[in-house]
Amino acid sequence: MRRISLWMRAHPIAGDTLLMLALLALEVLRGTTGTPPTAGPALFWDVLAGVLLVPPLVLRRTAPAPVAGTVLLGLLVQLLVHPDTVTRPGSFGVFVMLYTLVAYTGRRPAALYGCGILVVWVTPLVVFDALTGYRAAFFAVQLLLAAGFCWTLGEYIGARRAYQRAVESRLRSLEFERDQQARIAVAEERNRIARELHDVLAHSVSVMVTHADGAVYAVHRDPDTAERALRTIASTGRDALSELRGLLHVLRHPEEEPDEQRSPQPGVNGIQDLVERVRALGLPVELRIRGDLDQIPTGQGLAVYRIVQESLTNVLKHAGWNATASVALDNDGERIRIEVTDSGSPRVLEPPTSSGGNGVIGMRERATVYGGSLEAGPTDQGGWRVCAELPLAAERSSSAG
Repeated sequence: MRRISLWMRAHPIAGDTLLMLALLALEVLRGTTGTPPTAGPALFWDVLAGVLLVPPLVLRRTAPAPVAGTVLLGLLVQLLVHPDTVTRPGSFGVFVMLYTLVAYTGRRPAALYGCGILVVWVTPLVVFDALTGYRAAFFAVQLLLAAGFCWTLGEYIGARRAYQRAVESRLRSLEFERDQQARIAVAEERNRIARELHDVLAHSVSVMVTHADGAVYAVHRDPDTAERALRTIASTGRDALSELRGLLHVLRHPEEEPDEQRSPQPGVNGIQDLVERVRALGLPVELRIRGDLDQIPTGQGLAVYRIVQESLTNVLKHAGWNATASVALDNDGERIRIEVTDSGSPRVLEPPTSSGGNGVIGMRERATVYGGSLEAGPTDQGGWRVCAELPLAAERSSSAG
């Protein structure tokens, strides 16, 4: 039964055609077994009534209102021609249309149509006195029962169709939300990779350029210094290539799980090495650490490392040859505070823009991801100051849960 219902729903015209053929067959069978109609006008009106009652049912779901009117007109023609014939197989079409209007159109049109059926069916019987006494009462009960059954069935099917429409609409909304979330996730991942690429390239290229300039000046006067600079360039280049290969692998194979053998991302424990590399470039850097940094989560540790790395890279590029820098990390158990200052030239009064502004924006985004904040701007002494705070309590509680 379910398969038949699904098939008729998928092929409404075919299902309605089968219904029409069944009623038409009953009409033909009635004509061959019952009293044949008299030839002449009576036969014409009798055939017209059958044509109006049965064939339009094929389009009952496509055009319910016109079909309902046509079927009701056919019932009127039938009762005017044969008032003594209370029912015929084709007259069942009016109940089919009552059900159709309730299920597919609404209660108000169906109620008006029910009143029309009552008027069309009862008036000729009263005028021609076709039914009297108990027959009239019995016919009225039958009429009300048939109409009530069709109305109830139409209400059930209409409610079921409304529920299915709501479910389908909800599924479409969920699919749309899923697609939107996937696009947002892709955009966030691209932004994260873009920040990683910027941090890796900005720092590594700045180190390599600085060492290359130093090697050019020292190649004849101090070959040993030039050799150390070239070694630093090679080491920095290899590290940058390794990180870039890891990021490109993620882009090319997003479906793969993270490889445990791949080199881990830097964290707060790598800040000491970062400071040493920057000092080797000739920039005096003071590092102050307060509190335990070993318990900082990996994601926030990477954010801290990148903020310090980007800040020192900007000092190398913009602060001038005689600048000094200071890095202070303070972990009080609830949040970690990062402060990087330099004593650059007083002329540096605007945020660095040589990288398109991605440095400060990227650092601020990294802090915001973990519910923190970042401020960057000139100091009263003419240098530059970057100050960021990242909360730790929420991360730890979520990890513990």
